[in-house]
Amino acid sequence: MTIRTTPPAASSARRRLAAPTVAMLPRVADSLSFLYLDVVRILQDDTGVCAQITTERRGTELVYLPTAALSCVLLGPGTSITARALTTLARHGTTVLATGSGGVRCYAAITPDSLSTRWLEHQARAWADDTQRLNVATRMYEQRFGPGSAPSGATLAQLRGMEGQRVKALYRILAQQHRIGRFRRSYDPASWDTQDPVNLALSAANTCLYGIVHAAILALGCSPALGFIHSGNQQAFVYDIADLYKAELTIPLAFSLHDASDPEAQARRSFRDGLRLFKLMPRITTDIQRLLAPDEPVTTPDPDEELVDLWDPVSGPIAGGTNYGTDAP
Repeated sequence: MTIRTTPPAASSARRRLAAPTVAMLPRVADSLSFLYLDVVRILQDDTGVCAQITTERRGTELVYLPTAALSCVLLGPGTSITARALTTLARHGTTVLATGSGGVRCYAAITPDSLSTRWLEHQARAWADDTQRLNVATRMYEQRFGPGSAPSGATLAQLRGMEGQRVKALYRILAQQHRIGRFRRSYDPASWDTQDPVNLALSAANTCLYGIVHAAILALGCSPALGFIHSGNQQAFVYDIADLYKAELTIPLAFSLHDASDPEAQARRSFRDGLRLFKLMPRITTDIQRLLAPDEPVTTPDPDEELVDLWDPVSGPIAGGTNYGTDAP
């Protein structure tokens, strides 16, 4: 019997081909939406990152994950992940979120470190200036309710009041369409199982939406904590951006599941399927850039862009990795 071994050179070449480069990775706008996992072990083997599932009937099975094409992975209860697998996901630019059961509530997230701070700087400047912050908030409201819907000179309190009236009107219209009587939005984790199907479906779908928005924000290098309408929470900007799409995506979906036997699971599946039609990831990345810097062209990250610059108050960013000792007086 002849045993053939792989030459060291071939093995090394295979590893180099398997290691991703920035140019090989898909843009966040082209990524798949999200993947929710629970009661599995996620590990890295010689082939890739896989979910290990063990059952009494079928034994141990492996399901390989398309890490480079995933924008967001939601890790539910009963999930464990190895350091190698987590490193691979981060290297591929995949945001990993630790969530509660069914993807409801986000507890923590990890992000890749090879990101430009261009859009984070736009966000921080706008957030720190009260006038610019109000301008961004106004653009958010007008994107939701149409150009010119925000009166000139409206305060944030007035904008909040207008939003509340419009959302209540939407609830009322959808409740009449589905003949479910009066609807009242309720989110109470302490009495989760006693809530009606619409509230359960809406909470589940919103959490999936938050995960996708969180992934898009982090992929652009922005901060999820610096919100323009919401404040005081590490996901304030996530809530700001997610609100742009709820009336179109999650709210109608939740009302359509008013008589579902398992509204949470059906909401997640239906929401994921619907994302293919709405092409949400490209919209999120474009909308964030237009909200933060409406006068600048929408761009995609350049793989050859210098990721580390030095700050200069006179000339602006200058190239890093250079010894400027000869410039000293």
